[in-house]
Amino acid sequence: MSTSQPDASRQPEDRATPDRLLHARTGTDVSPEDIVLASGKDLTPQNLEWARRKLDREGPAALDKMLP
Repeated sequence: MSTSQPDASRQPEDRATPDRLLHARTGTDVSPEDIVLASGKDLTPQNLEWARRKLDREGPAALDKMLP
């Protein structure tokens, strides 16, 4: 009885996906609410203001930096 060997050209299924292939956004605008929620904080006026400042400094990439 023979055992089949995995095809050498196939990648192992337990291999992690590279960060460059993971995308959190769908091409829509990033809102301060998105930033607050991605940070795990509550939607409070103070946290929304923090998120607005972060978006002003970093642009939509601020969300990408927070998520895998």
